[in-house]
Amino acid sequence: MHIYNTLTRRKEPFKPLVDGKVSMYVCGMTVYDYCHLGHARVMVAFDVITRYLRHRGYDVTYVRNITDIDDKILKRAEENGEAISSLTERMIAAMHEDEQRLNVLPPSQEPRATGHIGDIIRMIETLVEKGFAYAAENGDVYYRVRKFADYGKLNNRQLDDMRSGARVEVDVHKEDPLDFVLWKAAKPGEAHWHSPWGDGRPGWHIECSAMSTCCLGDTFDIHGGGPDLTFPHHENEIAQSEAATGKTYVNTWMHAGAVRVNQEKMSKSLGNFFTIRDVLAEHDPEVVRYLLVASHYRSPINYSVDSLVEARKSLTRLYTALEGVVVASEGEQGSYAERFTASMDDDFNTPEALAVLFDLARDLNRAKSDQPEAAPRLAGELQRLAGVLGLLQQTPQAFLKGAQHSMALNEGEIEARIAERQAAKANKDFARADAIRDELAALGIVLKDSREGTTWVIEAP
Repeated sequence: MHIYNTLTRRKEPFKPLVDGKVSMYVCGMTVYDYCHLGHARVMVAFDVITRYLRHRGYDVTYVRNITDIDDKILKRAEENGEAISSLTERMIAAMHEDEQRLNVLPPSQEPRATGHIGDIIRMIETLVEKGFAYAAENGDVYYRVRKFADYGKLNNRQLDDMRSGARVEVDVHKEDPLDFVLWKAAKPGEAHWHSPWGDGRPGWHIECSAMSTCCLGDTFDIHGGGPDLTFPHHENEIAQSEAATGKTYVNTWMHAGAVRVNQEKMSKSLGNFFTIRDVLAEHDPEVVRYLLVASHYRSPINYSVDSLVEARKSLTRLYTALEGVVVASEGEQGSYAERFTASMDDDFNTPEALAVLFDLARDLNRAKSDQPEAAPRLAGELQRLAGVLGLLQQTPQAFLKGAQHSMALNEGEIEARIAERQAAKANKDFARADAIRDELAALGIVLKDSREGTTWVIEAP
């Protein structure tokens, strides 16, 4: 098995620290709001990775943390007029609901920052004792970036390049603008804990260093997260952890690709920001999961109505192959499993693994008529391998009925929507016209504009 290591910028043979066991930490959510599509990307990517490692026989300890204290949480709780614990518990419950609907398995451990304050303080004390951190007059504690010789190695950055033209936090209490906070002195009325430096709370970066090493040890196999975390968050984690322990922090760094919406960066300012529950209110969760699995975990994903339509078509092909077959409890062992394993062993190449499933579905369709006695074993293998990706978990009847229902607008309703779109175009409200077209496309109804007017067809899955 080979995995791409962000630290070395190449694929490397995977050799865990302990034979047969894998220790993995993934940065989780800051629970001040509902999870969005970018979170779904990370959730599903590392769920597939965990499932496959276990499929290969590894005993995986998968730790994904929860940040339940930080500036955003304090601000949102104040805006809502609710207690911090009320906000975070509500958002954690919603996150778990989203995960369950996307068929994301729970992690082995889910530590919360507020449950590790003692560990965080002890790690900061160690850094202060070793000269890697210092307490400022205002009660904050900062990390001395220039003290750590390897700072920048994850992102291949030089310190002087970071300082020149970089957006760094200006603070008169810092020795160097690049230094970052480990402990924040509490403002009046703010949530806080007692520490040797006064009442305060931890900085974000130190939370993950403390939680990961407490759960997995000073050195562990894999650290993962979203594409936006490589700098400064993961760079700072390395600096903190390796300075505190004197050991290599992580052997393999993995980062999932970004989510783009209609080829643009997802952003609230652009009006293309979607929470997971927004998306699942309109689309089958398995279709959304398929879309997230169909791209390689390191590649960016484009979320659009067209991409969801294609994902639904692809899943429909697989479920149609299973339809009408009594699935054998044991699959057909042989070339399918070997090709699937070879694909996934190559840095979890899910597009290639899915190609194997479609070849298997094609052969299953042929066997249903030509070799009916072989069909149950082929169906068993298709379902077994798809299950490694967390797919084909419904009955064919349930999924296909849902797919038909998703296109269940009658002719009059379709014509009414087309008329509404034409009126919007006449009023130069092109955004609304495009939205109506996209809504119909998501239901499998494709509009065709011409000089004579607009016609429509239901696109077969």
